[in-house]
Amino acid sequence: MSVNLNNIQPQSVVPQKTRINAEDAFAVDIFSMDLTNRLKGCGVNSDCEVVIVCIGTDRSTGDCLGPLVGTKLTNIPGHGFTVYGTLDDPVHASNMADKLQQISNNHPDSVIIAIDACLGHMENVGCVNIGDGALLPGAGVNKSLPAVGQLHITGVVNVGGFMEYLVLQNTRLNIVMRLANLIRDGLIKTSYLINKTRTSC
Repeated sequence: MSVNLNNIQPQSVVPQKTRINAEDAFAVDIFSMDLTNRLKGCGVNSDCEVVIVCIGTDRSTGDCLGPLVGTKLTNIPGHGFTVYGTLDDPVHASNMADKLQQISNNHPDSVIIAIDACLGHMENVGCVNIGDGALLPGAGVNKSLPAVGQLHITGVVNVGGFMEYLVLQNTRLNIVMRLANLIRDGLIKTSYLINKTRTSC
């Protein structure tokens, strides 16, 4: 579970953070257009690799959003993203530093999108947030871990503010799955939009 560092660059015309309800009929379209614009703002072009780091663990229902997204993405060929963090091979607190070093070594010039679950206000549960800047994984549960990403995507899985570990353990899988499906579909459409731009240049 993460918080963002709010490291916003003024170059972009998109808002600092976009919140999308998973129940919105246009959620995938809003997601993909917003993320595509942010990636363009990061200078993504035909030579730029995009790495998606899906953070979390399958040992907690609320915190398995990232690995679920990673697994769903790896089961779909041709999207062009490099994915770290799946249910089989999660990126979590115990291996975070090693995984980030591996990414740095293998993908030195990539743009990194960090994906994680978060807790929030009741009215925002079931929403996805997209923003510029890095995440601090684990900050929501008082863990000190390295910052991740130039862009971030978080899914609000439950209500925060009290007994966060217990809340994450008792989060409904249905909410997590709906958020994971939205993020997966949004990323696939983003890939299509980016590739369409690349081929037209």
